[in-house]
Order: sequence, then structure tokens, then C-alpha cells
Amino acid sequence: MIPANTLDALATEQNNPASAAIDEMTTLEMMTLINQEDQKATLSIVPILPQIAAAVDLIAERLQQNGRLIYCGAGTSGRLGILDAAECPPTFGTEPGQVVGLIAGGREAMFHAQEGAEDDEAAAVSDLTAIELTAADVVVGLSASGRTPYAVSALRYARQRGAVTIAVASSPASPLAQEADIALTAFPGPEVIAGSTRLKAGTVQKLILNMLSTGTMIRLGKVYGNRMVDLQATNEKLARRALRIVQEVTGDEEKTCQENLRKAEGNAKLAIFLAFSGLSPEAGKRCLQKSAGHLKTALNKLSARGGIA
Repeated sequence: MIPANTLDALATEQNNPASAAIDEMTTLEMMTLINQEDQKATLSIVPILPQIAAAVDLIAERLQQNGRLIYCGAGTSGRLGILDAAECPPTFGTEPGQVVGLIAGGREAMFHAQEGAEDDEAAAVSDLTAIELTAADVVVGLSASGRTPYAVSALRYARQRGAVTIAVASSPASPLAQEADIALTAFPGPEVIAGSTRLKAGTVQKLILNMLSTGTMIRLGKVYGNRMVDLQATNEKLARRALRIVQEVTGDEEKTCQENLRKAEGNAKLAIFLAFSGLSPEAGKRCLQKSAGHLKTALNKLSARGGIA
């Protein structure tokens, strides 16, 4: 058990003088203050951008070698990890299980608070064992306080297994950071409601996760320019987006783009490559595979051979 005085000293538990009388403010004053405090979340990340970039490169390297990106956290932190993991397949066409979110307390904790679960160190080991953690994986421990036993235990076990470990926290010199190959620590200041880390600290975590997953997917060739060419067109909006992407990149008429998308079975990246190459879908897939899924690389190779249609 961690001594009470240690918990009281956590940066994320401190009182914010700016909001000492928040319960006496008008609603507009209250909203203005919260908005002003939220802006500190973005600024707190600026000093650690080099570390975030290093983390992205490490994650991309492991995923290229068939490793996985695994988020582990409790409460708000765990939910944010699951949210980021869940968004990767539709946005970037990642394979099921390539990006994973684990939360203390299991599936039920995603919808109903299981506050006591964060202290269960053994559960973290059990959860990682259940998904067959390997040395090829990257485990990201999420904890605003930097001392959540579930997250710390997850990183400790991951290190023992040889996996890359990354800590995302808002408290300096934390136990979580000590278990990490790369520590991403950004403190946006005390919360407007003292200790409510679902606010600024949660925003910091979301912003960092945005960068980790988006940067990684760009490095893996899931984006062409700034377009999500590996999106899964599983609904009307996404199907229209896929068509628009193919039109914008190729400059072809809608009917032609629809035909190439049909040949590519809805895959915008392949449809674009088919439009420029004139190859069959099977040949197009082989070319993209030889370029590790990078459309720009595949098109450059094709252009060098004089094969652009």
C-alpha cells in the first residue's frame, strides 16, 4: 500500500488556486475558466514532442515486424486507450488485434466505473498473458498519476517479456516512467476540480494517443498525402469518402473511380494504384505489397519504370 502522504503529494492531486471559488462563479465565468485551463493541456505537450516522435518510430518499427500496439490503463486512462484502439481499423484499415486496449476491470469497466480494479497488479499480468504478449509488442501504460498499480504492473511485466514499454503520465518522476523505455510526461497543472484527472490530464492523454497512433499509421503507409487511403468503407459516409479520395488523387470522373473501387473491392489505395497503373487487381496488390503498403513508394517505382498510365 502506498503511504497516504505520498498520494497526497501527487501533482495530479493538487489544488488549483484559479478555481478555488468556482462554485460561486456564473456559468459563463465557469466555462471560460475551464476553457482557459484546457488550453494548458496542448502547451504541456510541446516540451516532449521529441520523445513522442521517438515513440512513434519505435511503434512503427515493431508493427512492421508483426508486433502489436497495446494500451493498458484504468478508469479514464483505460477508456481512452480502448477508444484509440477501436478507431484504428475503420480509419486506417488495421488488422483485428494489431492495436489493443486493455482496461483494469475488463469490459464492464468501459461502461461502469470499477475504481477498485486499478489496484489489481496481478490482473495486468493476467490480461497481458491472455493476449499472449511477446517481445515484438509495444505496451503503453496510461496513468495520469503515474502510479496506478495496474498500469505500472503492466509495464513491469512487459519489460520482463522484452516488449517495448512507453509511459504516458502527468506526474513527474513517476513509478510508471521508471518502467518505461520512453516516458511521455506532460503536466498541464492542477485540475479545476482538484484530482479530477478526466479533465486536463485526460485531454493530455487523448492528444498524445492521437499522435502515437496517427504518426505510426502514417509511417506504415496508411495515409497518402493527408488522405486515409486504407479506410474501411463500412457505411455510406465512409464509402462516399473513399470515392472522393480516389477522385481527388486521380482526377478521374466519378464513374471511372467507382469502377476502380469495384475492382479493388472498396479499397481506396488499391483503386488509386489501379487507376495510375492500369494493372489487374492481383498485380496491383503485389506491387503494393512489395512497397510495404506505401502507395507513394509503389507509384514512384512504377513511374521510374515508365508505367504510370
